[in-house]
Amino acid sequence: MSPRGGPRKLVLAVIDALDPRALERAVVEGAAPVLGRVMERGTYVDDCVSTFPSITPVAASAIVTGLGPADHLIPSMNWYHRGEGRYVEYGSSFAATRCFGIVRSLMDTVYNMNLAHLTQEHPTVFESLDDAGLRTACTTYLIYRGRHRHKPAGDSRYVRIAEAAQFRHPVWGPRELFYADLFDTQKTGCSSTLGMPGQRDRHAGCVGEHLVENDMFDFLLFSLPDNDTFSHREGPEAQPSSIAEADRALERMMAPAGGVDRFLDDHALIVVSDHTHNTIESSTNLATDLSDWAILAPDGDPEDAELAVCPGSRSAQVYVLAEHERESFAGQVADELLEVEGVDLVARWIAGEVLVQTPRGELRFTPGDGLGDARGGQWRVNGDHEALALEVSATEVSSQEYPEPLGRLWSAVSCTRAGDVIASAAPGWEFADWGGTDHIGGGSHGSLHRCDSLGVLLTCGVESIEPRARWSIEDVTPMVLGHFGVAS
Repeated sequence: MSPRGGPRKLVLAVIDALDPRALERAVVEGAAPVLGRVMERGTYVDDCVSTFPSITPVAASAIVTGLGPADHLIPSMNWYHRGEGRYVEYGSSFAATRCFGIVRSLMDTVYNMNLAHLTQEHPTVFESLDDAGLRTACTTYLIYRGRHRHKPAGDSRYVRIAEAAQFRHPVWGPRELFYADLFDTQKTGCSSTLGMPGQRDRHAGCVGEHLVENDMFDFLLFSLPDNDTFSHREGPEAQPSSIAEADRALERMMAPAGGVDRFLDDHALIVVSDHTHNTIESSTNLATDLSDWAILAPDGDPEDAELAVCPGSRSAQVYVLAEHERESFAGQVADELLEVEGVDLVARWIAGEVLVQTPRGELRFTPGDGLGDARGGQWRVNGDHEALALEVSATEVSSQEYPEPLGRLWSAVSCTRAGDVIASAAPGWEFADWGGTDHIGGGSHGSLHRCDSLGVLLTCGVESIEPRARWSIEDVTPMVLGHFGVAS
């Protein structure tokens, strides 16, 4: 119990791209003693399912809302905004950001993702806890929307750089918000060098130390993103080195409470990965693969184009821009994509169902009385089960290769901002972004396949957890609200 009575303070540590096997190696090798101790005291799940696309903006939105893309409305890292007639780019790479305009991309990532693109129909975990009178806090994380208004940090050493990049506007966030030196509600003496990779975990550790020492939160989202950047460059097999950095940040946060065991006596902890990584051996450029079509360029006019192509690492969205040709063009595009080496499957709407096409066959499905999955979904399925490696009994459906494929695909395709055709890459393959960047020799993510869809869920001291046959990152917000007795 908290010293004030009621549930213990809760820290949600999101370690970006944390791979279960890499975590286990890091613990055995002594590189992650804090996480090892939490595993000893808590409950460890090594197959927590990500969203589809299994890519950071989509997954971060799921973690903070408890919803899939159909409901939280963030479809990918790069997508086409039909209402505004333009691409949205959240920072696939520096080269891609430059293609779309650095200021525009930063504005979309820092401001619009939370205040315009994320659903307004459903609250975030911060909003729900703020409404309940709890003290909320967050270190640099893509999704931060809460009930408290914050002006940009006027005394940051980077204030002139921030103003030049148009970071002059207030945002709505948790009570305490620390976002890449741009928003800093407390004078902590901590710096992330404007969110530079390699500095962000250390910044989180510094901020967390200050917050614990001064008892400034009931709920803290403790974001540790550097593992993802490192794994993109070095590959998932090298993750124990970057997991060690995340472990040190956790250790620093826990130190004012007296170390890991004393901290866990007084605090609850959730550690989750938003997705994992697959080692990349090859890439393809979908704009080139679809070159027979008029593809909208980053600075192009939609009136002059037939398709908008939106690569998202190991997933992609293709939008048909001619409204009167959407269904027929989508079918042609799907057929062409299936001929592209590295494309594992494509999915799209057809006659009220989701059609999945793969080299192994195709199937259609829709919700309805029929086959049940481990997440409680009910589905009617027709076609080749081999398309998604489905294991089907009289009443149940599952897949080892594609975790919870029907629910994840349905949510992705149902998102009103999704493309007319969604593609998922085969293991070892990636779709190069608009800047021509890929991660050959390193790791990447985004697909429906298990290789980048099954991550870590580690809990210790969390109240009111109900057992589940299959855990998902969409369970995190309900878990947090349940811990505090707040209705979801």
